[in-house]
Amino acid sequence: MNKHELIADQRARKADAIAAMDSIISRNQREGRALTAAERQRFNELEADAKGHGERVEELESQAAADDAAAETARRYAPHSGATMPTASLRINEPSIYSREGRNSYFLDMARVAMTNDNEARKRLERNNAEQRAGLTTTNGSGGEFVPPAWLVDQYVRYARPHRVFADLVETQPLPAGTDVISIPKVSGGTATAAQATQNTGIQVTDMTTTSISAPVFTVAGGQVASLQMIEQSPIRTDEVILSDLAAAYAQNLDTLYLSGSGSAGQPTGILNVAGINAVTWSPTGTPLLTGTATGGTLYSAVASAISKIWSARYAAPTAIVMNPRRFAWMLAQVDGSNRPIIVPAQGGAFNAPGLLGPDLNAEGPVGTFAGLPVYLDPNIPTNLGAGTNEDRIIVLKADDVFAWEGNFKAEAFPQTYANQLSLFLRVYNYAAFQGARYPSSISVISGTGLNVTV
Repeated sequence: MNKHELIADQRARKADAIAAMDSIISRNQREGRALTAAERQRFNELEADAKGHGERVEELESQAAADDAAAETARRYAPHSGATMPTASLRINEPSIYSREGRNSYFLDMARVAMTNDNEARKRLERNNAEQRAGLTTTNGSGGEFVPPAWLVDQYVRYARPHRVFADLVETQPLPAGTDVISIPKVSGGTATAAQATQNTGIQVTDMTTTSISAPVFTVAGGQVASLQMIEQSPIRTDEVILSDLAAAYAQNLDTLYLSGSGSAGQPTGILNVAGINAVTWSPTGTPLLTGTATGGTLYSAVASAISKIWSARYAAPTAIVMNPRRFAWMLAQVDGSNRPIIVPAQGGAFNAPGLLGPDLNAEGPVGTFAGLPVYLDPNIPTNLGAGTNEDRIIVLKADDVFAWEGNFKAEAFPQTYANQLSLFLRVYNYAAFQGARYPSSISVISGTGLNVTV
């Protein structure tokens, strides 16, 4: 929304407020009575809203005039002949209501609304809602909840703790509103064709059979009790400290549930526990090797087997390999008979290399290729599996066959039950659903004692 559109929006809001004020006065005049206390309060709120929208119009008109003048100057003196900068293309550059550079505190405004229903704090929260929702594609929620500033969530989901690598790799869609189970139709038995025995005789007729699979909606939530003094008087950004860590914990936990969820106690069935997936066992006798010759096979042959199983049953190619960082570190340590590394830098012009190291040595996320597939590192893949509780797992999969649904991340503040100690309960939560069983044949999981070795 550009400045001129915002001006029109603010004018419309001002007009709505004035119309509502007129309606209150007209009703009382018709009934020949004075305003009640509630009507007087509502009239004052509308009057303040109208004044605020009017001031906002004046502010935006001043900014738009400056932008228009700048655009005209740019048009006249642009280095490229004939270049123009239409006013309609100009975008708002003002900081967000809860920007890192601003003075407003998201949680402090939440506390003010919760305790005193502060009208100015509520307006800032509602404006922030409009800013955040403009970029949201999720559809759950009934409205009225407040959405935390994107920079508070995004920055620390990305950096504070292990990334949600696997969760971001699968096919994620907006979580629909008003449901606790998502049902997905599935063809369980297909049609058939056959050669016609002779002319004018019956052809093959086989009815398709269908079923459905479900993805229960689950909740991921966390909270923190914080003193009101810390939120109101702290010289640092309490929003950044508390909300960022809760958001990071949410991201890590969601990724872990997608990978290892038990399917009970409110958890989804994680990819490692889906029934019917392709199982590949790599338990070599002696020293596990990446390539070369080893009794019981090498890891390269195990990955090739995992790929083959997907080809043979899904009739499509896998798109990714996901492993724990410690597994790729072990792979980097492998050398051939001449002590040359087997995983080599891609920029080195590798020849006949089974794997390539990408340009960035990431600790998480994309790191290179192996057996022709991109490799993603996810520290949330467990390392305590197997009989010796010391094995990790390698997942080879067609990622777009795995579905997930995720709602809007929400944050709230509550003074209730903590008022006698000047504390607030800060809460974050979100709803999600996960379904890895659409095509179990598009998932191969490598296990075995070969995966207990590290560097």
